[in-house]
Amino acid sequence: MKKYTLMICLFLIWAANSFAQSKRLLFKTAFGEFKVVLYDFTPHHRELMLKSIKDSVYKDALFNRIIENFVVQGGEHDIDIEKREAADSLHRKPRLAAEFDQRAFHKMGALGAGRDGNPEKASFLNQIYFVVGKKISSADLDGLEAKKGIKYTEEQRKEYLAHGGQPRLDHDFTVFGEIYQGLNVILKISRVKTDKQDFPLTKVPFSIVEINE
Repeated sequence: MKKYTLMICLFLIWAANSFAQSKRLLFKTAFGEFKVVLYDFTPHHRELMLKSIKDSVYKDALFNRIIENFVVQGGEHDIDIEKREAADSLHRKPRLAAEFDQRAFHKMGALGAGRDGNPEKASFLNQIYFVVGKKISSADLDGLEAKKGIKYTEEQRKEYLAHGGQPRLDHDFTVFGEIYQGLNVILKISRVKTDKQDFPLTKVPFSIVEINE
């Protein structure tokens, strides 16, 4: 009886950590659908994403930068952002302040916000990416800790060593959600053929709706 009680408690703890977040999205693509949870502990990025969906910012959106074993990026492309901001007579470069949290890291399926090289590491307002990383070794993590002056948690190490990801992006780009169903879809998209600039040879559109589960 004690054994079963312990198993139930462990399951409840896992479920609470995995599903306690309050906002979820459904991404629809020609390759299939996948579901994403937005983290409540990165509230500004969460709210920006929800507002962008309501404002149709991602209507007719494309995954327009695809690098196998790295990321699938969508929304406004870096090139278009640069052109738009360069043409602005007021020289405005709107960004969202970075939100770093140890619970949000670049594991497989992580949802992040793109950015340029600004020193504050602030995010673009209309660009997202999903991690489709590679295998990671203990030596890789040790090297990154020394290089970046950071310390990976036990949870992060377990996740990276078991499933891979892109830990070199940690503490540089904001992660604000993750795929919790349909990871295979984004992996399919990551294998789409691209040109030398990482643009897919065939357009990869997507749409997003908020869901309640």
